[in-house]
Amino acid sequence: MSRGLLLRFENLVQLHGACWQLRALSSRKVCGAQWKPVQSSAHPVGSLLPHPHLWPKDRLINAALSQCRYLATKEETKKKEKKIPLTRGEVEIRPMMTVEELARAMGKDIDHIYEALLYTDVDLDSVEPHSILQEDHIKTIIQKSGMKYKSAKLKEEKERKNTDAVKRQVVNCAFWLPPPDPAVLTPRPPVVTILGHVDHGKTTLLDSLRKTQVASTEAGGITQHIGAFLVHMPSGEKITFLDTPGHAAFSAMRARGTNVTDIVILVVAAEDGVMQQTVESIEHAKNAGVPLILAINKCDKPEADPGRVKKELLAHDVVCEEFGGDVQAVNISALKGENLMVLAEATVALAEMLELKADATGLVEGTVIESRKDKGKGPLTTAIIQRGTLRKGCVLVAGKTWAKVRFLFDENGRAVDAASPGIPVEIMGWKEAPSAGDEILEVESEQRAQEVVAWRTYVEQQEKLKKDLEVIEAKQKEHRLEYEKQQQELAHLTWRQRKAVLYKANKHQMFSRPKERTEKDHNTLSLIVKGDVDGSLEAILNILDSYDCEDECKLDIVYFGMGDISENDISLAEAFNGVIFGFSVNASNSIKKLADKKGIKIKLHNVIYKLIEDLKDELNCRLPSAVVETTIGEASVLDTFSVTVGKNKIPVAGCRVHKGLLDRKMKFKLIRNRDVIWKGDLSSLKHHKDDVQVIKTGMDCGLSLDKNLEFNIGDEIICYEEKEVQQTTSWDPGF
Repeated sequence: MSRGLLLRFENLVQLHGACWQLRALSSRKVCGAQWKPVQSSAHPVGSLLPHPHLWPKDRLINAALSQCRYLATKEETKKKEKKIPLTRGEVEIRPMMTVEELARAMGKDIDHIYEALLYTDVDLDSVEPHSILQEDHIKTIIQKSGMKYKSAKLKEEKERKNTDAVKRQVVNCAFWLPPPDPAVLTPRPPVVTILGHVDHGKTTLLDSLRKTQVASTEAGGITQHIGAFLVHMPSGEKITFLDTPGHAAFSAMRARGTNVTDIVILVVAAEDGVMQQTVESIEHAKNAGVPLILAINKCDKPEADPGRVKKELLAHDVVCEEFGGDVQAVNISALKGENLMVLAEATVALAEMLELKADATGLVEGTVIESRKDKGKGPLTTAIIQRGTLRKGCVLVAGKTWAKVRFLFDENGRAVDAASPGIPVEIMGWKEAPSAGDEILEVESEQRAQEVVAWRTYVEQQEKLKKDLEVIEAKQKEHRLEYEKQQQELAHLTWRQRKAVLYKANKHQMFSRPKERTEKDHNTLSLIVKGDVDGSLEAILNILDSYDCEDECKLDIVYFGMGDISENDISLAEAFNGVIFGFSVNASNSIKKLADKKGIKIKLHNVIYKLIEDLKDELNCRLPSAVVETTIGEASVLDTFSVTVGKNKIPVAGCRVHKGLLDRKMKFKLIRNRDVIWKGDLSSLKHHKDDVQVIKTGMDCGLSLDKNLEFNIGDEIICYEEKEVQQTTSWDPGF
């Protein structure tokens, strides 16, 4: 008895000690987050009371501690798994919110948004978590969820400071800069642009003035770039000549040439007279406000008629001096060098009357005449300096690129130290090739140049963003109207009937997509265009912009740029199943081998109209063949009857051939009242009772069709042959 009481007392003491240890541990927060959750395998303390023999001290403490660990870590897990509290107040909304962003703002999951969209006209099949919702749909979802909305305050973007570079003559920094001091103005060479129709002798004229062979190096004898040259006259005068292309494709080049010129020499062939590009050149000169000098070329030819040329020009307000006007006219022969000095003296005299002077001090200003890429030198530009003196080390900005001038070259490729106003020069050191016609401005430092380029890039991005938003809004409006129209048509149906109608309408598309994709690829010509200089590339792209036959074959310009054909061009052509067109560029042997291996076409040309002709041939190859019907014979139905074959009665027409012949192997068609009511093959062709293959003109025959169709007296039977003919594109580039 006493032994049992003693054991029970010891157990109570052990339990009391264990409880005190647990309290001490809990007061020191030993049961906190430093213990990892474990699943307790211990029994509750109460279950141990009837079994005193199972109460060793260490087991009791371990059981209690493990239970404490389990309870503590369970609370932590609940905290971690606690969901984001649902927004019961107002939900901030903003334009262009996605499904995922709206769900996050509402404190809901994406499925809740999908359920709420059932109350709208949105097609759930096309909605993804990243899909953008319209503002009225966002408001509907929030209202159906029992919430309110408010427009989020958009962060007002600080107005960016204009850091662009400008000319010295215009307003800058809120004040007018003074004009140049007349004392610092010095005479400069006149910039003379030679304009005229293609093949009227512009380059030959300049060739004779420079005593070099320029024309012989031109592809096809046709100028296809702007050439800027400095010509030293025997009298010591200097004249800067711009030789512009006369071909119809280079209208933009001619316009750019007149914008930087002082005098225009209009070259007209004496035997051809005024042509299309002659009139265009006159318009360019008038728009630029530049005086003209008329050079009537090829006067050494027997059929030359200078008088006729002068009279034709009167219709275009070009009045020569002999008719009381102010335009000097000089009869020349550029090929034989006749009267060239008279033309030069007339140019110098007009330049003296214009009193051409420029400020050779201060920051440089100029215009990019042409730009190109050179393998060894990188991007190069031909420029005319209009103000200041350009030297090595100058930092220039043009368009969205800049340069620290490393070298300067003259028109012969010789390095020069400086270029003064009116002097053409080739500039090396550009980060990227600027566009022809861009304005060149000198800035103080490289950091300033980067600021200018960053500002211009920013302005362009803002303009592009504005245009993109307008396109997106127009597309959304179009889709909205189309959807509303479709919903109105299906409004009287139940939702099950609507689903069935939409499924039937779209069923054919699901099965025809692979075929449609193949046809689309076949009817699309992807182009990679490479040119030697920016101006040539511009002319080609302008021609491609006139393509208006998208219904026949889609024209897709994947990439365009300057320089020779590269591996990157081959990769692009392979990815888009395209063709590479190169103008005055080269492709190395390794590139050609790579293209042959991958089945990529490379078309290289030096004359622009040949490139366009080749492009049209490529378009023709993409067009499907057209089926052309050629009539072989005609017959008239004179009588009708029927014959019995087995249990069937076959209609038979008694005919007489009045033109050509009827050949049973060919196709036939039945015409009634000028309408074709049947096309197909004959089932029989007989002359009297004999089966025949051919019935000639004037012969009678009986025939039956492969379809039981009744004949009428007076019907026409036409025998014809079908041939597949390659279609040609209807695109007209204008030359």
